[in-house]
Amino acid sequence: MKYSEVGKPAQQVDTAGKENKMNVPNHVAIILDGNGRWAKAKGMPRSYGHVKGCANLETICDDMKALGVKYLTVYAFSTENWKRSKEEVDGLMKLFRNYLKKCIKISEKNKMCVRVIGDIHAFDSDIQESIQRLEEYSKDFTELHFQIALNYGGRDEITRGIRRLAQDVKDGKIAPEAISEELVEGYWDTAGLPDPDLLIRTSGEQRLSNFLPWQLAYTEFYFTPVAWPDFNREELVKAIEKYNERDRRYGGVKEE
Repeated sequence: MKYSEVGKPAQQVDTAGKENKMNVPNHVAIILDGNGRWAKAKGMPRSYGHVKGCANLETICDDMKALGVKYLTVYAFSTENWKRSKEEVDGLMKLFRNYLKKCIKISEKNKMCVRVIGDIHAFDSDIQESIQRLEEYSKDFTELHFQIALNYGGRDEITRGIRRLAQDVKDGKIAPEAISEELVEGYWDTAGLPDPDLLIRTSGEQRLSNFLPWQLAYTEFYFTPVAWPDFNREELVKAIEKYNERDRRYGGVKEE
C-alpha cells in the first residue's frame, strides 16, 4: 500500500463512557450538509445556518483531536455551489474570508496542519492569498491534518489531474507503461494523504455529491438526519460506534 496509515490497527482511546477503548478511524471525511435547511426551520436566513455551521467546525476539530483522529477532510464548498443565489454565494465568500484568517489561531491551538483541496483559482485574489498564508503557517503542525474542500468537485479533480499527467507523458517525464494507481494518486489534490476510513454526511441525504469519488472506494459510510449545526461530539461518537461494527475486508474474504 502507498500510505503507512492504511491498514494499520485503529487507535485506542482511553476516555470515559462510550469513548473508552473505542476504535477510532485514522481519517474521517464529512459532507457538511443542512446549514440552510436548519436555519430555515428556525425562521432565519440561510446565511445564519452557514455562520453556525462554520462555528461548529471549530468545535468538531477540537473533538476529532481529542478522540485521536489524525486526518479530517470536510466538504465546505463544491464546484456546483456557484449555482446558488448571488446573495448566498457572496455571504459564503465573506464567511470564508473571516474563517481563513481565524483558522491560523485555530491551527496553532490544535497544532493542526491545514490544507485546502479544490481549484482555488476561481476565488478572488485575497481569498487565495489567505489560503496560501494559512497553509504556509500551519504546514509543520502534525497533531491533526485538516483538509478543507473549497471549490472542490471529484470529477474536476480527476480532470485536472489527468491533464497534468498527460502533459508529463507528453514531455517525456513519465512513460505510459509506468502509469499505476500509486502514480495516478499523486496527481489528485489529496496527494500524500491516506484514504478516508469513515465518511459522515449530515442532514439526511444519502449521496456523495461529487466528493472524493476515487478516495472513497473502500470507505465506510454513515448518514445521519442531524443537520450540520447540531452535529456534536455525541453524534460523532455514534458515527464511530457504527464504524466499529463494520467488517472492513478491502475486497478480500475473512477467514473463518
